[in-house]
Amino acid sequence: MKMMGVINLDNEQDFLNELTYFRCGAAVPFGGRYRLIDFGISNMANAGFADIAVFTRKKYRSLMDHLGKGKSWDLDTKYGGLFILPPDWNDPTDISKGDLQHFHNNIDFFHRGKAEYVLISGSQHVCGINYQEVFEHHQSSDADITLIYKKVDMLEPEHKQCQKLSVTEEGRVVEVTNEEYNNNVYMNMYLVSKKLLLQLVEYGIAHGASHLFNDCIASEVDNLNIQAFKYTGVHCVINSVESYYKNNLHLLNPNFYRDLFFNEQTINTKVKNEPPARYLESANVSNSLVGNGCIIEGTVENSILFRGVKVHKNAIVKNSIIMQRCEIGEGAILENVILDKDVTLTEGKRLIGNEQMPFVIPKRRVI
Repeated sequence: MKMMGVINLDNEQDFLNELTYFRCGAAVPFGGRYRLIDFGISNMANAGFADIAVFTRKKYRSLMDHLGKGKSWDLDTKYGGLFILPPDWNDPTDISKGDLQHFHNNIDFFHRGKAEYVLISGSQHVCGINYQEVFEHHQSSDADITLIYKKVDMLEPEHKQCQKLSVTEEGRVVEVTNEEYNNNVYMNMYLVSKKLLLQLVEYGIAHGASHLFNDCIASEVDNLNIQAFKYTGVHCVINSVESYYKNNLHLLNPNFYRDLFFNEQTINTKVKNEPPARYLESANVSNSLVGNGCIIEGTVENSILFRGVKVHKNAIVKNSIIMQRCEIGEGAILENVILDKDVTLTEGKRLIGNEQMPFVIPKRRVI
């Protein structure tokens, strides 16, 4: 195997407000049954990565529960597999900081792996990418580092927070920038040889750096052959409540859903054995994703219901995202709302949000 993977969550902030009160962003549910991290793990597993590390810093209990030993991605192997690696390391001589601390304190992960190249990604860019194609491009261009980007047709508000790439006609990266109107959205994914990676980590720590990509890679575009790989598939960025809401409901577009989940890149998630959804006589459901174990008596329109949701008689759910095991009481009305897990909305309650600013209820609340 030529590649190993790192999903680096160290620099990702709690960008989803109430949805990240009790979990890191990578563990946030998405699309009726998935978590955001499922895309990164699945893309690496599909490419045959034998070793995948997840660098976490805080609020990762939910993430550990979801990933387990990696069985759902065929990563529960005797040698290698999936590793969840926090940064804590009680070494009084350690001078590393930022995400360089993660690489430094878990250096054994890289030394023990047999792969010669490392693919590093985050969890905010949702896509089904073929990393074998990235590797072939890296080899053919004789690159030191290959950055992956998406050229978007129209810049959305969520793209404003993303770094952008300035790329020559030959595909070389000449600048990593925060230009607002640059359409080359950097997807927080890059491929580098393990040897060069460890050299950059050592150099960064010795010079007081804290951010591997910004301080040791983006700043070296004049000294390294940094190439760009243009990803052309379905892609969305989840870095705010608004982008989370919008892109979840975008899955109700059959073409978008099909292109994301029914291509050659299979997206896997934790398996849960539950009965099919039940639609009782009074149920009225249209243009919605409904997870296993749901019981529907009321009206559901243009919404996503995760596993085990109960919608009682005469309740109305419109343009909303309802996570696992929520219960919508009789006669309640929800519109433009996100309910986190295990929320109970009692009889007759009414919650109305805005399409641009959905109303969000944290988990385990009773209203």
